[in-house]
Amino acid sequence: MAKEELIQFEGLVTEILPDARYRVQLDTGHEIVAYTAGKMKKNRIKTLAGDRVTVEMSPYDLEKGRLIFRHKDERPASAGPAPQRGPQRGGQFRGRR
Repeated sequence: MAKEELIQFEGLVTEILPDARYRVQLDTGHEIVAYTAGKMKKNRIKTLAGDRVTVEMSPYDLEKGRLIFRHKDERPASAGPAPQRGPQRGGQFRGRR
């Protein structure tokens, strides 16, 4: 017996819930609760409200899903110079503070 294929949807994170879960508004108009996939946790990929994500769902339960990808922002980077962190100390290496 073959394993069922998972369905992928794109959506927008609308709310961050307790226990590493998110409320996601899918492009189809449905709202689901999703959790972060293990690879995203392992690579420390943070998800915030307003992020575009790809969600993987089982065809048996269309109310829950798993976040498998966070899309990069399409916002342009700021045109100004990078902000300064403070006074730079002399020397080639940065020591512990």
